[in-house]
Amino acid sequence: MKVAVTGGNGRFGRVVIEHLVRDGHTLVNLDRTRPEAEPDPATGRTTFVGLDLTDLPALTAALEGCEAIVHLAAFPSPINLPAPDVYVNNTVTSYNVLFAAAELGIQKVCLASSINAIGGAYSRRARYDYFPVDERHPTYNEDAYSLSKWVMEQQADSFARRYETMTIASLRFHGLHKLTSRRTLDDIHQLDEVVRQRVANHLWAYTDIDAGARACVAALHADYTGHEVFFIVAPTTIFTADVSSAELARQFYPAVPIVGNLSGNASFYDCTKAERLLKWRHEEP
Repeated sequence: MKVAVTGGNGRFGRVVIEHLVRDGHTLVNLDRTRPEAEPDPATGRTTFVGLDLTDLPALTAALEGCEAIVHLAAFPSPINLPAPDVYVNNTVTSYNVLFAAAELGIQKVCLASSINAIGGAYSRRARYDYFPVDERHPTYNEDAYSLSKWVMEQQADSFARRYETMTIASLRFHGLHKLTSRRTLDDIHQLDEVVRQRVANHLWAYTDIDAGARACVAALHADYTGHEVFFIVAPTTIFTADVSSAELARQFYPAVPIVGNLSGNASFYDCTKAERLLKWRHEEP
């Protein structure tokens, strides 16, 4: 397929493009900044288009001929940014991507959402109704970034209702990176109170960056129609195997019922929906 990737020059975007090229796709990289290295013309697999996603006519023109789009471009957090700017940028650009895709008849759309769509890292104190968390969990977001991700998902619901043949996936990632070493409880208790609360807010989880990229590829092969939301998170916490997730829940969230498996250092996020509909599992390379 010919696939457009927004934010393709970002840290995650570059990895996603590598995986898509490896999967045999032809890429259009849409970004406000030029890539560090120009695409190799000998391969002919990737072209770059510089644009601002708030420019809908330019975006629509750049997407002509594409069969799928992976939308990664966004402000990645509310830290050190004006809240209105974060909200407006993330909601308007995701709306424009969905609108242009629908207008052009692009059937496959993958959106980079976040575990924070239900509230999490940037809440004063995150609220959870049960563990492990799954896609049925309600949102308690209270900051501009988390709200923007939730609204992006609601926009996708709206487009899926109107354009019934589209396949839209919102992937709820968590801190995309390579986990080079696992933490102990002592490591966490040495953090200052603000940071320790933020880590507890997002439930000591992570997403391997290559596993996240593979989820984007999988979303383009999905055979359902409509809009679906997926947690894309590692099956274990950032802790060593001897740190009990059930004990973490009792210490930090004593009132939250445990309704599923938290044995060992199991993740607080349930990703079985992604396994079922996307045929994706987190295994790190």
